[in-house]
Amino acid sequence: MLRIGCHLSSSKGFYSMAETAVQIGANTFQFFTRNPRGGAAKEWKEQDIAAMLELFAQKDIAYPLAHAPYTLNACAKDESIREFAFNTMREDLDKLESIPGAMYNFHPGSHVQQGAETGIELIADQLNRILKPEQSTIVLLETMAGKGSEVGRTFEELRTIINKTLCSDKVGVCLDTCHVWDGGYDIVNRLDEVLEEFDAVIGLDKLRAIHLNDSMNGPGSHKDRHAKIGQGNIGLEVFQNIVNHPKLRHLPFYLETPNELDGYQQEIALLRSLCGS
Repeated sequence: MLRIGCHLSSSKGFYSMAETAVQIGANTFQFFTRNPRGGAAKEWKEQDIAAMLELFAQKDIAYPLAHAPYTLNACAKDESIREFAFNTMREDLDKLESIPGAMYNFHPGSHVQQGAETGIELIADQLNRILKPEQSTIVLLETMAGKGSEVGRTFEELRTIINKTLCSDKVGVCLDTCHVWDGGYDIVNRLDEVLEEFDAVIGLDKLRAIHLNDSMNGPGSHKDRHAKIGQGNIGLEVFQNIVNHPKLRHLPFYLETPNELDGYQQEIALLRSLCGS
């Protein structure tokens, strides 16, 4: 069974997101923990979460993926921005302990001319100050396209962050198809080789989720502009290969394509038809 969903608005609460997922044929979903361009977070109500979990059990929904706000930059040059990142992540992870099976995805950050090595040290330091051996939520580093001074543009950078994290068993990776393609990994012509490289550098056991996005750009463009499935430079055949790949098909997939709900519903149906489930 293909575990697939999309990014849903959390404005109406958790149960509403789960209901929407069912309506569009999804069995997982992603959501922002707070305003993606700011820092404000709504109260998470216990009754709402309990109702969501009950619907999860009824409809076989699992692995909700919480996405940190884009403003979270753990390796910013400005100390106040790093402090915001620390407080935001710590608060988000504390809340997520109330949702069994949830994961937390974040963009590693931009080092802002400090250099990748410094950026990696700052990210690892934040994780070491926040992650706890007893927590259940797995934190995911997202693969990045390499815009500007982004950290996480290579598998090696992500591996170094994980190596420097004390609770490394609480850290995994979310592979974004648009990002790795724009970052220079040729998943169109060399999907198996890219996965072998990922396994050799990071380990496929650390790959916990996949963002399914086509790309408006060519390989190695470092631009990060998502396209609808099959309507970009990656192409539909590659997504068919990904959702059916023996090393990937057990993972949850999350669409972040430029769509409204009806578009997501169509893409979910399309991808299900490509893998027969």
